[in-house]
Amino acid sequence: MAIFRAHSGAIYFEHRGARANPRALLIHGLGCQLVQWPDSLLEGIVANDLCAVTFDNRDAGLSHGVDTRPPSIEALLAERDTPGSLQSAYTLSDMAQDAVDLLDHLGQAGAHVIGLSMGGMIAQRMAIEHPQRVYSLTSIMSSSGDPALPGGDSEVERALLATLAEESLDVAVAHQVDAWRAFGGPHFDSEAVGIARLARRAVERAYRPDGTARQLAAILADGDRSTNLANLAVPTLVIHGKADRLVPIEAGMATADAIPGAELLAIEQMGHDLPEPLIDTIVGSIATHIRAVEVSR
Repeated sequence: MAIFRAHSGAIYFEHRGARANPRALLIHGLGCQLVQWPDSLLEGIVANDLCAVTFDNRDAGLSHGVDTRPPSIEALLAERDTPGSLQSAYTLSDMAQDAVDLLDHLGQAGAHVIGLSMGGMIAQRMAIEHPQRVYSLTSIMSSSGDPALPGGDSEVERALLATLAEESLDVAVAHQVDAWRAFGGPHFDSEAVGIARLARRAVERAYRPDGTARQLAAILADGDRSTNLANLAVPTLVIHGKADRLVPIEAGMATADAIPGAELLAIEQMGHDLPEPLIDTIVGSIATHIRAVEVSR
């Protein structure tokens, strides 16, 4: 086990690839654990002469949590509809600091930061508040937080909220599979080729719905990052699926529009998932983006 103590508490992390290679730091999404990165994506990054560093965000997996009572679904919905009504246990900035602490622990001045969904929001916060530590930014199926953007499909949001209930492990796995199949959309079966196939592995490793609720509160409380993103000078790639029913494509477009010089890759048939048939496209675009960045040592 690889555990270090961040300012906030213990964080579990793993390396894949040669330690001498530049680091690609991957930040996963809401409630997700490092075991929910597809092996093909990590191996693709390693094959492009990078060292992939993955970790469990606080309140997920084997990393530390907090004792604060999780917000109710009613409180989360109220915060979405009336921002400012919810007090979150921690912020996305705090979660970004965990990632910076990991770089410090590894003795790395910076990394190529890749964030998915909530991880993309954390990566954006990292670039905003610690720009010298972010050599390049890749924001996947994420958002700028602009409240004017369209929300997710109501059916998909209900599937997400179902994962917050405390259930038996088998029921929790079923809810996770249902949610990822809804997130992934109609073109690829997530249970066969996407993140849903990793649900049992994740739930049996660590089942923490209270932590997921607290993470969701941090997302909702973070608000609009658009003004801060407009001041970034970090090379940025935004990847988003045109079939995303949880975080619609408009969110990816707005993120790319907000960041000066950002490139947008909009992928046909991609939902809110990492389906195996699209991994080569995703990895190839990330590798091309990173290779174009000159890092001064």
